[in-house]
Amino acid sequence: MDGCIPSKTVQQERIISADRLIKRLEANRRKIKTFSGYGSISIKTADINATSSFQVEIKRPDSVKVSFFGPFGIDLATAVITQKNFQFYDAINNNFYKGKMSSDAMKQVMKINITFEELMDVLTGCVNMTDKLRNEPNLYESQEDFYKLTYNDSLSSKASVYLIRQRDLGITEYNVNDFMGKNLLSAQYSDFREIEETPIPFMINVNEVSNNQKIKLEYRSIEVNEEIGNLNIDIPNDAKIIDW
Repeated sequence: MDGCIPSKTVQQERIISADRLIKRLEANRRKIKTFSGYGSISIKTADINATSSFQVEIKRPDSVKVSFFGPFGIDLATAVITQKNFQFYDAINNNFYKGKMSSDAMKQVMKINITFEELMDVLTGCVNMTDKLRNEPNLYESQEDFYKLTYNDSLSSKASVYLIRQRDLGITEYNVNDFMGKNLLSAQYSDFREIEETPIPFMINVNEVSNNQKIKLEYRSIEVNEEIGNLNIDIPNDAKIIDW
């Protein structure tokens, strides 16, 4: 492990090993079994620039329900997404779409290029570090009130950099850069509140430069590990059903 030199302003007893830090970060992520939240979502891509109120309900590891609302709480659309299938109700046109999950289907439903696992992590404000559990970072630093982890991937010529707040182990920033220093992805997490002994961000900004897409989430309320019922969509009898 390179560069494991604590800042002079940080007390030695607050420094933990990189291996222990990664395990604790991933343990915090896995504590979230169910997640429900309400707030606003903004999506900006080459094709769309839109903001709406939304509600999300998640059952790990395999189910996400997202509802979008217009002014005065008017229903716009509802999507239920699993690893295998999706359902999407367009309330404006009264059309109900259903089919097998795929990258094309995900883009049609959520308007962004994203995998199911990435969607679940973005909505819950989590950063998946499963693939780092058996790998030591190329650089581990302690900078004032933060830990900084850097992992270099020679196969993809990319570096992943994580900034973690020491006092509660909230991941405040995650960046992916190429080896020339060009930023490919930047994610910021803020307004943390402790729920179920886990720091949960209420504000999430993800800028995926390589795909020219931005996602901004601002939660007003969040509940973690509370009972969630069936994730169904109530479809009017006169809705047009479309297999996609």
